[in-house]
Amino acid sequence: MITSVPTAEMNRVSHALPFWLSLALVPIAWIGAFYGSWTVFLLPISTWYLFSLVDAALGLEEGNPDPNSDADLSWYKAITLIWAPVQFLTLFGIMAYATRADHLAGWEVFFLMANLGVMSGTIGITYAHELMHQKNRLERWMGDILMAMAMYGHFRSEHLLVHHRYVGTPRDPVTARYNEGFHRFFPRVLKGCLLSAWKAETGLLARKDKPWWDLKNPFWRYGALQLGLLVIAFLIAGWLGVLFFIVQAFVAIWQLELVNYVEHYGLTRKHLGDGKYEHVQPRHSWNSAHKASNWLLINLQRHSDHHYKPDRRFPLLQTYEQDEAPQLPYGYPVMTMLAMIPPLWRRYMNPRVRDWRQRYYPEIEDWGPYKTASNPMPR
Repeated sequence: MITSVPTAEMNRVSHALPFWLSLALVPIAWIGAFYGSWTVFLLPISTWYLFSLVDAALGLEEGNPDPNSDADLSWYKAITLIWAPVQFLTLFGIMAYATRADHLAGWEVFFLMANLGVMSGTIGITYAHELMHQKNRLERWMGDILMAMAMYGHFRSEHLLVHHRYVGTPRDPVTARYNEGFHRFFPRVLKGCLLSAWKAETGLLARKDKPWWDLKNPFWRYGALQLGLLVIAFLIAGWLGVLFFIVQAFVAIWQLELVNYVEHYGLTRKHLGDGKYEHVQPRHSWNSAHKASNWLLINLQRHSDHHYKPDRRFPLLQTYEQDEAPQLPYGYPVMTMLAMIPPLWRRYMNPRVRDWRQRYYPEIEDWGPYKTASNPMPR
């Protein structure tokens, strides 16, 4: 049952503090570096399994703040702003320590690399996503730095210029198709996101009579930031540092695209004819009100409202009832683990997609073009 959250409660520091739980991952990462052995797996254990258990214990958070309130959001914004330097120091600090530590075997160093990617993907990219939607230049720069740590700077261009505009249509590479397993989706989206981001940015420049190599093309910034971080990695630990950085970046990207896969799987906007599609509504994203994972992911799981109102900051995002938006059975930690096992994923989600079609679009008789993304490209 949806309830309202008073502005006075939103103003309390205690209401914002659960969203700072991500800082607990920093000492957990260092424990893995100091002690090695099984402790190198503490980061995925904490983010995937522990938060899944806490979700089950705490249940749902169905309180909605007034999106037009004048609540003081300083404590909420602060955690996203400080995360870039926190992640930078943690990543490169552990890199410097682990690549010189005599007590760590090669496999332990490798899994430290990979599991730091769980942190930079689960937290870093989630915070970058919040920051890139803001107009403040500092916030956008912090978002770009976080995405550079994942070697995925072009995500900002793709997300803002393509995904939000074309979600649920054949032009959006990030909308996972019905029956498309994650392991087929992942290589398709890696290529599709890069190409669509490049096409969107060069198209903007062309409309201003500027060539692709113009310095206002943000790909120059993305490349410079990523190259700069690789140089820092090399200076710290040579080619092993570069490998360390690339491995954690790949895992971070894997985490991001797992979440993208879950957020829109099988959901499509109705084609109205002649390349026109209905406006984006809450029903075009999967919603989840699970309390603990929304603390960890700063309400990213209230994704239905994020697409409906992309400029709304995370503390003000709304959750929805089943008749307004489709609901995931679990939070993202469980759902992303299910997504890596396609038969299990289809068992859970395909019936829900079919129910969604019947609930919202009973008039559509032929879902074939929607399943294969073969409807006309949007204008």
